[in-house]
Amino acid sequence: MDCTVVSYAAYLPVATGVTVWVARTLSRNGRVFLADVFAGDDRLADAVNQLLVVGFYLINLGFVALWMRNGDTVGDLQGVFDALSYKLGTVLLLLGVMHLGNVYVLNRIRRRGSLDRQQRPPLAPQGVVPGAPMAGPWPGQA
Repeated sequence: MDCTVVSYAAYLPVATGVTVWVARTLSRNGRVFLADVFAGDDRLADAVNQLLVVGFYLINLGFVALWMRNGDTVGDLQGVFDALSYKLGTVLLLLGVMHLGNVYVLNRIRRRGSLDRQQRPPLAPQGVVPGAPMAGPWPGQA
């Protein structure tokens, strides 16, 4: 069998398996973080979590498929390992960069939501009913 085909046969299942494992791990462990980002709205957190997983699969599996063939011919067993390490290393770096990008964006959203919640009082000031007309003259007016 051609060594190039051997490298493809090893690369595709390993890269796909790593992608699936990372997606499941991030989805399972990221749900708590997303619930915090969306201020406890569990339905929204679950929906965003699913959308992130689908996008993650599309981008990474698309890259894995495109990166499978890079134009080099593999001639021997050492070439198989060289090709695998280069291709899998690139896929792992892409997975890491995507993860860090997602965490950065979601942390910015969480921080903005936290600041908004801090600036708005949870209750109207004591003695004031929102929308009710003020009774009596202003202080200093007769």
